[in-house]
Amino acid sequence: MADQEESAPATVGETEEPQTEPQDPAEGKAEAEQTDTEEPAQPAEAPAAEDGAETKAEAADGTEQQQEEPATEQPTEQPADTAAEQPAETAAAEETAAEQTAESTAEPADTTTAEETTEEPPAPEEEAKERKVQEPTPTPEPGQIPTAPTPSRENISMATVPTAEIHHVDPHAVSPVPLATSADATATVKFVLMPSGHVTTLACALSQNMLQLKDHFSVELRMPAELILITLNGKKIPDSTTLGELGVGPNATIQLEISSADPVNTPIKSIRPKPEYVMPDILTVRVPQDDGKLQDVVVEIERPTRRKPYLGGYRHKLSGVEYHHASAQTMGRTTSVSDVQKFCRDTQTVFQKNRVQQTTNHTSTQMTKVGCYVSNMQDKLLLPGQYQSAEEYHKIRLEAVIVLQAYFRRWQAKNIVQRLREDKARHLEWERQEEIRKKREKEQRIRKEFERRMNPKTKEDFDLLYAALEKWRQEELAFIDENYSGAERKARLCALLDQETQLISAIDRHKIDAAKENKEKSIQHFLDQAAGPKKWRAFDGKVTEMDTPYTQRARELRDIYNSINMKYLTQDERLDVLLTLKHTVKEHNCKLTQEIIELIDREADLLMRGVKDSNMEGLRKRISTLFLQYIKTPTFNAEAARLLKVPQDPMSLRKNIYFCPSCGNYKPSMEFPMSSNTRLVGKCRKCQKLDNDARQRQDFSIYRTMLKQLRRSEEAYNDESRIAFLLQEADLQYLVENVWNSQSILSAWDDLYDLVLVRWDKTEEWSPWNCILLTKEEASAHKVLDDLEEQYGPVFIHKAQHKHTLARNYFARLPGMAQYMREKLAASKQKGPSVMGHRMAQTTA
Repeated sequence: MADQEESAPATVGETEEPQTEPQDPAEGKAEAEQTDTEEPAQPAEAPAAEDGAETKAEAADGTEQQQEEPATEQPTEQPADTAAEQPAETAAAEETAAEQTAESTAEPADTTTAEETTEEPPAPEEEAKERKVQEPTPTPEPGQIPTAPTPSRENISMATVPTAEIHHVDPHAVSPVPLATSADATATVKFVLMPSGHVTTLACALSQNMLQLKDHFSVELRMPAELILITLNGKKIPDSTTLGELGVGPNATIQLEISSADPVNTPIKSIRPKPEYVMPDILTVRVPQDDGKLQDVVVEIERPTRRKPYLGGYRHKLSGVEYHHASAQTMGRTTSVSDVQKFCRDTQTVFQKNRVQQTTNHTSTQMTKVGCYVSNMQDKLLLPGQYQSAEEYHKIRLEAVIVLQAYFRRWQAKNIVQRLREDKARHLEWERQEEIRKKREKEQRIRKEFERRMNPKTKEDFDLLYAALEKWRQEELAFIDENYSGAERKARLCALLDQETQLISAIDRHKIDAAKENKEKSIQHFLDQAAGPKKWRAFDGKVTEMDTPYTQRARELRDIYNSINMKYLTQDERLDVLLTLKHTVKEHNCKLTQEIIELIDREADLLMRGVKDSNMEGLRKRISTLFLQYIKTPTFNAEAARLLKVPQDPMSLRKNIYFCPSCGNYKPSMEFPMSSNTRLVGKCRKCQKLDNDARQRQDFSIYRTMLKQLRRSEEAYNDESRIAFLLQEADLQYLVENVWNSQSILSAWDDLYDLVLVRWDKTEEWSPWNCILLTKEEASAHKVLDDLEEQYGPVFIHKAQHKHTLARNYFARLPGMAQYMREKLAASKQKGPSVMGHRMAQTTA
């Protein structure tokens, strides 16, 4: 660093001569002689280093001029003979500055004036003596031109330069008081790039004017200098104004704003993002003196102009980031070339080899001559063809390329058309299959509905019958009111009442038959469940079954019950069955078993007497009923305890028991249907069904199907949706009929069997205010949409939101009910302490 650093500009009040120490006395003399004969050379502009290095430039009249000194460093004031070769304005300005410096520095004994400095450079011996006393000053290398200070960037700081501080031999000597500010002194200028607000700090000489700064920033910002405006506190600064004229002192700081005269077409951009840490251009160091006082020394940081050498590195395989080895901040010291001639000798281990290389392909030509015959049987006769220019050749190739492109594009177009035809054929076939499927489903639904009306078995089938009966009655009543009046109308109404009565009695007969059949099925289902083995699924998907003593007992009782109810048995077979039943129930002695045994003995006696089977149907029915009661008793059949609806603990009956005002009975809460807007318990399910069959005769089967589809689709989301499972058939009926008008909001399709309720926003939980009624095909397309605002128009979205508002007003209690269900489920999942742990806790307490 010491052998390549630039000299620091001297400030006002410095009286020391720059000291240099040549490497050789002879060499120093030669360089001193060369100094007298050389003319001042115009310095070239210092290139901006790639790593952000900066140099200093001095500007007196807008141009940079330097004095070439191979051995010594000239002071800031130029010699008289050099100044004479410069322009008159510059020479006059420098002479005035030299006179002021001479007047201000005439008192110290160990200083010289600017005129004496220009007459004769100091001898090398005197310089060596003075160097021992004074502080060393960095000098440029021999042959290097000291460059003037130029504006430097703030974001790189890797080297230092000597300060302008004066150090004398005598520590008690009084420093001269500066009378005027030197034009070569530097100051820190902060440039704010408007409007981005990016701040760039430069160390500039006080003699630099605004035009030079504009030229510098035109290169950095890559824009013309005429479009750059430099302002101070909002006022434009003329180009000829220097920093000294603005009132800036040495080592002071000032802030200027830089803006563009044409911000629309040529805006100012940031030069470079500021690093995490930027070393300032000026540092203040506090140095203790001999008398114990502290002295503040201003240290100016100089940026190196050299480029950092590449010392190798490595690259990260995953991220691809390259890391380079770094060198020390101090630049290496260059060694001069020695004049002593040196020789080198090869080592003894080195040996040389000479190898001759020649290709293995030997060729030769031979012509027919005397004594040599060469056959010409395979020779070819070549005739020159027609000359073809480059334009003709390229034209032929272009025509061939056009032909190839035409055929290729024809082939490509045929493929595209063929694909479109295939897609159209597939789409038409799909539409045809869908139409056939819909027609088949509708026919199956109508056939199934007709079968349910002809052979009703379940409660839903009878609700369908009563709904059809009410629909027929309303149509007949409207026809009578429209076509008849007076006595004839009354007669028609009486006939209609008789027909309705007959139909109701027919429905009741079907209901009685269905009740018998359903009762037998329910009994058989109960016995099969009690006798079934325990099942669970393992981790590999296999189902494991296990029989317990309780299931074996239940299976034995089921087989006996089925044997008792079998018909067309012989007398011996019937007696064998009765004997088995008697031995089974004799294990327990109670009133029920005694009655069963008494009935078994009575039937056995009648069988021995030859009584007909038709005369013993009542007796056998009593035995079957009592034995079924025996099976359902948990004392005799332990598996029946988990299948009975009535709890075995009487204390549990006190909980969740409500009174039905219609039938006057107390029933558990599961017997009372609760809708979303219900505030009272109301009637039980049985009373509501009886009231529906007598007056309203509504069929909720379609809404029950829609509710099952809705719950199945919500389970597929697996996002803990709760509101869909709180709705009942009546709530869904209100939502479909009153809110969505029983039709699709898109196509107005009114067949309820083809309509489904899906989420409006699939990212949120389903609720009456987050749903939409569509057909199955429309629902499939709606689920694929990501942005509803882009796919649907604002009118449609407003219509859907209006429906959601109506639903929210009606189903206002559902969110609270869902929150209650979540809290209750979370509380049930928390496991309490075991009995042993509870006992241990009590003992510890």
